[in-house]
Amino acid sequence: MYPSIEKIKGILLKESYISEEDSKAAETAAHTGDEYVDFLIRTEVLDKRLLGQALAEGYGTIFVDFDTNPPSKEDVNRIPEEIGRGMRVVFVKASDQVVAVATDNPENVQLDKLAPVFKGKKIRVAYALPDAITTSLNLYQQPLETRFSHIIKEGRRVAPEIVDEIIKDALAYNASDIHFEPQVDSVTVRFRVDGTLREAGVLPKENYENVLNRIKVESGMRIDEHLTAQDGALQRHMENVSADIRVSLVPTVQGEKVVMRVLSSYVQGYSLGDIGLNTHNRDLLQAAAAKPFGMILTVGPTGSGKTTTLYALLKLLNHPDVNITTIEDPVEYKMPGVNQIQVREASNMTFAKGLRAIVRQDPDIILVGEIRDQETAEISVNAALTGHLLLSTFHANDAATAIPRLVDMGIEPFLLASTLEVIVAQRLVRKICNHCRYSLTAEEAINKLASHKADLSRYFVKTDNVYAGKGCSVCSGTGYAGRSALYELIAVTPELQELIVKSPSSRDIEKLARAQASVPMFEDGIEKVKSGVTSIAEVLRVVEPPAVPTDK
Repeated sequence: MYPSIEKIKGILLKESYISEEDSKAAETAAHTGDEYVDFLIRTEVLDKRLLGQALAEGYGTIFVDFDTNPPSKEDVNRIPEEIGRGMRVVFVKASDQVVAVATDNPENVQLDKLAPVFKGKKIRVAYALPDAITTSLNLYQQPLETRFSHIIKEGRRVAPEIVDEIIKDALAYNASDIHFEPQVDSVTVRFRVDGTLREAGVLPKENYENVLNRIKVESGMRIDEHLTAQDGALQRHMENVSADIRVSLVPTVQGEKVVMRVLSSYVQGYSLGDIGLNTHNRDLLQAAAAKPFGMILTVGPTGSGKTTTLYALLKLLNHPDVNITTIEDPVEYKMPGVNQIQVREASNMTFAKGLRAIVRQDPDIILVGEIRDQETAEISVNAALTGHLLLSTFHANDAATAIPRLVDMGIEPFLLASTLEVIVAQRLVRKICNHCRYSLTAEEAINKLASHKADLSRYFVKTDNVYAGKGCSVCSGTGYAGRSALYELIAVTPELQELIVKSPSSRDIEKLARAQASVPMFEDGIEKVKSGVTSIAEVLRVVEPPAVPTDK
């Protein structure tokens, strides 16, 4: 939690980190210090590092950037858990005479309680951002199975406490999904973190029925139904984190399998730069979004971060003088100042019917969660033609394929040429863990790959170094922590408009886009490899490299 608005404002204005105008705009949009900070970050008045430095100066100390150099589990355990959690303080480093610790509230640190922990040493208190401190304190957590054993042994509220512990861990690790997978004698609990599944713990089978019933009751399902699929939803508020959780249940031969999709505000502080857009692509997207009408499409498979990109863009556009309305299935991120509508098939609130209603609500900006059918596509195009800025996602493998697919769906080419502003294709890659990152030559990295279809060495020179993660306690041994996106943007220029009218193939569109300096997604990935964001193996996992040109 950040300090009050008044305290943050006083610090930032005193050192001229923001202007009075910026502060007034943030105060208008905010009720708490967290919302005030969120506004300044999403409008790119400040970035997180600059904010951390400013608040550290306000507290009269130095800033520790845990995003760049996060503490290990061993570091966190240097301070007893009761003291660490109570004062939100984390060990940073020590010398013969001095110990450095970090906290998000230096005024709350009681040196007399820390002194017995570091006997004979002077203690210096630094400042770290609240999110970084919370993430570090999560390293105190015992394994889920250990906590399961304690809960079952004590035997008080077994099912509710087990469900709470699982959801608490999922929120702490920013998991997007929780899987309960029944086996013969046990139930495996797995989290999807950064796009990959990892085992979180194992639950005894004899306790699963009570846990299952607890989930059913909380999410509004029938507890006496065991042979059909069911869907539901529940909410959780834990340690200043709120999440809507969508629950899906299907019967398997070993029992009922549950998947819980965690719809949490993990992108709350993201800007267009944070999600992986380079300066050129960010400028293209911002220019398209600055226009009063037109269509911006993000394309890619399920789970490629399309909605996150559109919400990062909405944060830039969200001002008191515009009416923004969305229709989604589901509403993944809650955003103050935006009217968000949930698709509900049971009450006949479909994308198409919802969109028809929205255009009668005097909107300036419309976000359609997904264009799935001809009717939704036609209404979306018409809305973009009649003075609205329309953002939407669409399933296509790449940016060039989106236009022929929309034409095949029944949209007239001349209408697409008039409405489309930019098409954004993307894939998500895992970021290399900053704590265990090490460098190696590009040649060494390529040689470690089991197979590669392209001659990757042509993208590197002999002096190029790349990075990989060894695996540590911070990243749970994976070598990766967090995700970024690879992008390919095609801006609809006058030349491309002329081509679209002729119903071109995706190859024709791609050829013109390349001639107009559009960067392929694979090359965007290679640039992120060279800058140390991700690894060659990760880029190859999500993007097919282009064929090596051959001389004829």
